[in-house]
Amino acid sequence: MSALALLLQASELESVEAAQAADVVVETTEKIPVWDLIMDGGWAMIPLAILSILTIYIFVERLLTINKSLKDEKDFMEKVKDYLMDGKVDQARDLCIQTNNPAARMVEKGISRIGKPMRDIVSSIENVGKLEIYQLERRLSFLATAAGVAPMIGFLGTTLGMVKTFFALKSETNIEIASISGGIMEAMVTTVAGLVVGIIAYSAYNYLVAKVDKVIHTMEGASIEFLDLLNEPGK
Repeated sequence: MSALALLLQASELESVEAAQAADVVVETTEKIPVWDLIMDGGWAMIPLAILSILTIYIFVERLLTINKSLKDEKDFMEKVKDYLMDGKVDQARDLCIQTNNPAARMVEKGISRIGKPMRDIVSSIENVGKLEIYQLERRLSFLATAAGVAPMIGFLGTTLGMVKTFFALKSETNIEIASISGGIMEAMVTTVAGLVVGIIAYSAYNYLVAKVDKVIHTMEGASIEFLDLLNEPGK
């Protein structure tokens, strides 16, 4: 048999062995229960679980609230302008009340101050705007906090797991893998869990902040358009 044939056979054997090894790894990984991994994480998994549940709840609740604030009636400001130009102030206020979003509430407050000095109108609109922004940003600070705290809790669990491992190495002379595997597993699981929760919280926070900014731009546009309407000649 030639040297080339021997090399080809050796290459084929190595490929078969590598494929078999990969299959063993995949099969072993699939057999690891997720719940067992969570339990191996130790006490650090409790605060991480609480953070993950609160993060998901706050994200969904805030997302629904912010999306509701983004809903706007078609040609809202055009209708308000037509009512005001025709002197139908009450109809304009009723339209704002029925629209029920931050921009409409700002305009409604401005309409209720018509007849007073422009400075008072602007001040009242700004105050309503600040209150609306505060309502939109409620609980967002928790997501920012969770994004930073979750990885720190995970690293704390990692440190404690490694302490357990080194303590076992120090106190035992005949070391067995089983005696140190628990600490190593705790260290790895808490690290992964902390990073996953932190990434989810960070992504949720930035996404919601972008949505809030969009609402703020809508509010600013509506207030500017309303004030420009009041400053038109004849008003």
